[in-house]
Amino acid sequence: MKLLRTVDDLKKWRRKEAGSTVGFVPTMGALHEGHRCLIEASCAENSVTLVSIYVNQAQFNDQRDCENYPTPLKEDLRICEEEGVDAVFLPKKEDLYPDQYCYRVEEQEESLMLEGESRPGHFTGVLTVVMKLLLLAKADKAYFGEKDWQQFKLVNGMVKAFFLDTVIVPVPTVRESNGLAMSSRNERLSEAGRILAPELYRVISTAIDCDMARHELRALGFQVEYVDEKDGRRLAAAQVDGVRLIDNVAVGV
Repeated sequence: MKLLRTVDDLKKWRRKEAGSTVGFVPTMGALHEGHRCLIEASCAENSVTLVSIYVNQAQFNDQRDCENYPTPLKEDLRICEEEGVDAVFLPKKEDLYPDQYCYRVEEQEESLMLEGESRPGHFTGVLTVVMKLLLLAKADKAYFGEKDWQQFKLVNGMVKAFFLDTVIVPVPTVRESNGLAMSSRNERLSEAGRILAPELYRVISTAIDCDMARHELRALGFQVEYVDEKDGRRLAAAQVDGVRLIDNVAVGV
């Protein structure tokens, strides 16, 4: 498994793999079973798989959240090697943002609602770094989890709007046995929070409508940011123990 630490390293590796089909999994590290599923899908469908690990400060509207984000690089690399990843891109901020984040990719509709309303500037940071990574990786396919439904929709829309050749592949949400959507943030939950957190999935899956879901979540002790329906899905964000959780389920099917 190759470790690519600079943009030049990635470009050289990509040139060597010019005859291969390349799958790409962009991550911020702290890999879990959900990431494993993305990597497995890429390895199954492509000749080689590239994973990037970069905690993108630009997408955090709360810098304390960025500072608290786990960075277990040694464990992440072990998981990548176990899953058969061919190369891991490990850029630094100065590699990806030589412009000091002066040039940005913005979307003017979808990115302003739900997650975008709760986290101003978040999706601009996401789309900007993903655009940079996709241009560098030149992958045939890139894999994104459906847990971050808005992110998937926005990245897919960006790729089509700018005529990029990479196909964006959605991978279903991976859940713990109690239904909680897997997330790096789950590690920050207290013992009581771990008991309460799975109720988010249960409530949005069973409530008659969004109003009832919001009411039930608040009654359980969640700090609800939103529960809404869009694109045939019910999407929610709520906090437990100060840890922000998001989830979504299909509705009307």
